[in-house]
Amino acid sequence: MIPTAGAPASWTLPALTTTTALAEWLRLTPSELDWFADVQRRERLASPGPLRHYTYRWRTTRRKVRLLEVPKSRLKGLQHRLLRGLLDVMPPHEAAHAYRRGRSIGTLVAPHAGRGIVVHLDLQDFFPSIRSARVHALFHTAGYPTSVARLLTGLCTNSIPLDILEKRPSGGRPDSVVNMRRRLAFPHLPQGAPTSPALANLCAYRFDCRLAGLARALDASYTRYADDLIFSGGETLERSVRRFHVHVCRIALEEGFEVNTRKSHFMRQGVRQQVAGVVLNVRPNVRRVEYDRLKAILTNCARHGPHSQNREGHANFRAHLAGRIGYVAMLHAERGRRLRQMFDEIRWTDDGASQS
Repeated sequence: MIPTAGAPASWTLPALTTTTALAEWLRLTPSELDWFADVQRRERLASPGPLRHYTYRWRTTRRKVRLLEVPKSRLKGLQHRLLRGLLDVMPPHEAAHAYRRGRSIGTLVAPHAGRGIVVHLDLQDFFPSIRSARVHALFHTAGYPTSVARLLTGLCTNSIPLDILEKRPSGGRPDSVVNMRRRLAFPHLPQGAPTSPALANLCAYRFDCRLAGLARALDASYTRYADDLIFSGGETLERSVRRFHVHVCRIALEEGFEVNTRKSHFMRQGVRQQVAGVVLNVRPNVRRVEYDRLKAILTNCARHGPHSQNREGHANFRAHLAGRIGYVAMLHAERGRRLRQMFDEIRWTDDGASQS
């Protein structure tokens, strides 16, 4: 193990200095390790069936088209072991709030409440933008020899089969379609693997460092939640926000990412400053209409029984309401207490769905 000088030298990682040691640590034979790591990228040419390590599903939302790459059970188990034994030991940048213990939407937005201007930017194809070369560099920085880093990278990255690329649903700008196909064709972090969120945070470390430094130069704050970039500040940022936007886009391109400029939002105090569904003008809070809707549901549950309000057919309506109340309480403790009092007045049966 020869970690890079500095913080990586303090990481307490397992000393896997040979491919045989890695195979033993994963409880595999060397041939099994080679098969699952797939450093020859056989997945890209494999026919549909048991020879593929992933299942694929295109998802279309109002905002974007995404490909879910879900590893099969055996590979997913190996990735979970890598996540717990390696990746959880490596700390991401402080600006990263997604996929981390002790971090949430609440911690993401807290630095941006009550600021003069809030800037919300969106990265295009976040996971596919992180290629295997960057993942390999991360493991090498942690101290693993090239042969071991190569296998670790193979276990955590994927290349899309050609027939899956051809099945992409129509829609989107032509340039976005071309860029997505190019990113998916090369080995990248698969969206759906348990290791991808942690690796994405770690591989974006230098990107976060540069953006945090740029924000500090303008007396601004910066946080990131996966592909959502959030900045906030006062007069200094407000005066130079357009030039600041150009700088962020340039840094993103230099770091291998791309800002979706059509989804850039510049929100001053005169408008509702909303990020990730949270209103930030004075303090973090849910939208008034959402709070009133939840309060009405709780009132009707107490009066007419929970069954009358479970219009979406939640299997455990009680847990669903408790989760929504907990989310409000995380952002606004007083509102959360009011809702909790209303929740406690509801009479539930053992199944958590109906009035006794």
